[in-house]
Amino acid sequence: MAQRTDQGAISDALKNFDSLPNSANVRQPVVEALFACSPATVWRMVKRGVLKPKKLSERVTAFNVGDLRKTLAA
Repeated sequence: MAQRTDQGAISDALKNFDSLPNSANVRQPVVEALFACSPATVWRMVKRGVLKPKKLSERVTAFNVGDLRKTLAA
């Protein structure tokens, strides 16, 4: 079954990305939009050590905003 995402939450997170604190976390669809890549590419980046996901619960994985900013700046 395909996972359903809230497009409004994604666009809000992208729109407000610069104002989010470094300690905030965002979900995978936001990372895909920030890096303009596919879900598979996000996980390839994780495997290479470029991105570091954080398990928030058994079913929820997120990425730290501060880490994403460092990666984007590199």
